[in-house]
Amino acid sequence: MENTRQRIINLLEKAKAEYISGQQISNVLEISRTAVWKHMKELEKDGYVIEAIAKKGYKIIESPDKLSVNTIQWGLHTDWLGKQVIHKPVTPSTQTLAQKLAIDGAEHGTVVIADEQTAGKGRLNRAWHSPNQGIWMSLLLRPVVLPYQASQLTLLTATVLVKVIEEITSVRPAIKWPNDIFIGDRKVAGILTEMQSEHDQIQYLIIGIGINVNQKGTDFPEELREKATSIRTETDKEWDMRVIIQHILQDFEKKYEHYIKEGFATIRSIWEDYGYKIGHEVTVKTMQEEQRVKIVGLQEDGSLLVENNGKRTPLYSGEIIW
Repeated sequence: MENTRQRIINLLEKAKAEYISGQQISNVLEISRTAVWKHMKELEKDGYVIEAIAKKGYKIIESPDKLSVNTIQWGLHTDWLGKQVIHKPVTPSTQTLAQKLAIDGAEHGTVVIADEQTAGKGRLNRAWHSPNQGIWMSLLLRPVVLPYQASQLTLLTATVLVKVIEEITSVRPAIKWPNDIFIGDRKVAGILTEMQSEHDQIQYLIIGIGINVNQKGTDFPEELREKATSIRTETDKEWDMRVIIQHILQDFEKKYEHYIKEGFATIRSIWEDYGYKIGHEVTVKTMQEEQRVKIVGLQEDGSLLVENNGKRTPLYSGEIIW
């Protein structure tokens, strides 16, 4: 049903300001006129304003603000990312749901989105505050790359988020290695990459994206108010999350395809342009030691390049104390 409804939306979108007759829709989709009418009624329940005029046909006048499979896909210009969308008003974690879908054989490019998470998680299994004022989504990918390259897709995702946030809001964010997006010195978004792989191939990879969008400062738990921010807080404006989601999916698909064909070099360059504290000294804590280092940039493989007493070394894991 959702697939047919999405095809109807695509037909209406292509028609733009023109009407498209019920008979045309019926012919293209090979369904009855009655089925077309029923789908239109379901779209209206979803919040679409549809004008129907005898002998002219149907035209979408207005799409709803709320998130749904239909509203996310309406106006989404991608070839494969988001062609299958799973939307939940509330779920424990989009990552957990995406993992179950991946095991069940869900296709490359499936997107899982929730209005609210009750058990959202970040890196190192930290809890992620996920009320219904942000974007909480997971992208299911089946990339033909080696498992060690998975971290590069985290970095790619970071470049997508900073570019989209800057283009939409005119606020310039920064990427804090390895998986956070900052505005100023506070976190506005995070990325969590998880995968199932064998020694030489990735079976599936799930990229979780969490963005604080419309929270006010007082909406954050007290312990996060000095550490977290939102796009609304930084711009003093409420935002349409559907538009941000569509921009992310469209930009991600383009960058992903470029990465698969051309490699990591372009992503590396963008990442370094937005890198947080590049050229600054920070404390790095690994399992072996804690030391002061200067952040230089990224290596060709995506590891963080740091310098200590004139010696440059790659950092593959560890905690940076900012």
